[in-house]
Amino acid sequence: MKSDRLLSILLLLQTRGLVPATELAERLEVSVRTIYRDIEALSASGVPVYAERGRHGGIALLPGFRTDVTGLTADEARALFVLAAEGAHAALGLDEALGSALRKVMAALPEPHRPAAELTSRRILVDPVRWMSGPQPAVDVAELHDAVLADRRLRLDYRHSGTSTPRTYTVDPYGLVVKAGVWYLVADRDGVPRLFRADRVRRAGLMDEPVVRRPGVELVDLWGALRRQVEERPGRVRLLVRVHRSRLDLFVRLHGGAGETGDGRGEWLRAELAVDSVEWARALLSFGPNAEVISPPEARDVLLRHAMAVVELYGDAGGR
Repeated sequence: MKSDRLLSILLLLQTRGLVPATELAERLEVSVRTIYRDIEALSASGVPVYAERGRHGGIALLPGFRTDVTGLTADEARALFVLAAEGAHAALGLDEALGSALRKVMAALPEPHRPAAELTSRRILVDPVRWMSGPQPAVDVAELHDAVLADRRLRLDYRHSGTSTPRTYTVDPYGLVVKAGVWYLVADRDGVPRLFRADRVRRAGLMDEPVVRRPGVELVDLWGALRRQVEERPGRVRLLVRVHRSRLDLFVRLHGGAGETGDGRGEWLRAELAVDSVEWARALLSFGPNAEVISPPEARDVLLRHAMAVVELYGDAGGR
């Protein structure tokens, strides 16, 4: 919309000072001719904007024309520019809106805070996806996002892990959560809180009935309770692992929940992992002799069985 573009031009000029018309056109994805028409419109509305001709020319505002928002501290301004959930905005279709919002905030910041905020946006980057986790499947989170904001019940066709046929549920949504790059729908099913992975939702349709949420229950409360259920659910197996110091950093990156123990002086340190079953232990084969499962014995048996299978597979390789 033209009004949005005019505001973006104004904010860019407040932030940057003298800006070439070609740069404005490139950033706003319009022609230079359109930029000059927009400048005329800003001038006609009373904004003191002017153009400088020549090689080093551009478009600028008269000195002193600025709108400041007071009340922000330096730390608050910097915090606004740390994008702690990179990728989330793209999944929700809000990347362009985020860029526009940050330009507006930058232009409105008090002058003393602006350099620190800009430097923070260039020097701090948070990537929530774990190493070697593999590419995440494409998920239409924007559809779920619109649905949870509609305050109506949802009918989901949902495929559970280990199954090929989706099941249909009627749920009362509380909201969406993204954890380590994976999106979850938090919703009540028959009054009981549930987690639904967004990449397993085959279809989500709005129903006519209004959403029914339990009084006083918020998304943050439900997420905390559901997360604890996953992390502390009965039946989880605790593996005690001995890790060589040379592979400790990689081990911690891949298994971030590991609790490191030991005196820190020897070549080996111990770590504790909470996993779903003893079969998970086979994942540690990638560390070769640099990681040893100490307990439980059943996990050691799993490793031995898989190691022997690998030896059998490659032991005959020379004869092929």
